[in-house]
Amino acid sequence: MAEHSLGLADADNARDAGGYRTTDGHWVRMGVVYRSNKLSQLTAAEQQVLLDQHITRDSDLRNSVERGDEPDRIPAGITYQVADVVSLSHGVKFHKDAAATLAAALAAGLFSGSDDLGRSIGHPFMVNLVGADHAFHDTLTAVVANQGATLYHCTAGKDRTGWTTAVLLTLLGVPRATVEADFLAGNTYTGDPDAVELSWLRAAFAEVDYIYGDFNTYLHKGLMPDDATIDALRAKLLV
Repeated sequence: MAEHSLGLADADNARDAGGYRTTDGHWVRMGVVYRSNKLSQLTAAEQQVLLDQHITRDSDLRNSVERGDEPDRIPAGITYQVADVVSLSHGVKFHKDAAATLAAALAAGLFSGSDDLGRSIGHPFMVNLVGADHAFHDTLTAVVANQGATLYHCTAGKDRTGWTTAVLLTLLGVPRATVEADFLAGNTYTGDPDAVELSWLRAAFAEVDYIYGDFNTYLHKGLMPDDATIDALRAKLLV
């Protein structure tokens, strides 16, 4: 776990998203993509850590209220990008009936014994909400376009950031068991054994199957990166 962590006391869930083996024997390159919780409390020394890791892009997945209340504290040299997962700039549109998603998510959360039904519901809606597609699309394309390393984050670094990482790792061919382990690692990094529940991530993947049939179709028809972007992501991140 320590080799992934950036060791930031004020962003304890900041860590490298790489270092994982893919199903075809490649490795996800480290030092290219980082995931984190909020960056609003970083000290000058912690900001320097970001520069030392050659991070040049900060993709903020939070909503406007979160960004306004706790703006990122990042040094000059890092470009700031808004990738609001719940932005209404694309309207309030869903791929499938929202009531059906809500009912299924509630049932799944109750069945799994989730301690946080709100997050049990929230994860599938990150797949169903059309606006979220744009945020994830913009984050993925930023990784390709950026010349340095890219960091993306939300507030706690485990829900919106967790799904972004699950999408990226799955796209790269990392097996589901490893994707789930990375998601659950949030409990270790935050020091909170209840920070994340595996059922939340599985509910999001179940929503992918419900709406699209499989992950590859979700990637191409939901998030809609072009083939050149997908190829560039794999070329940049796989070794």
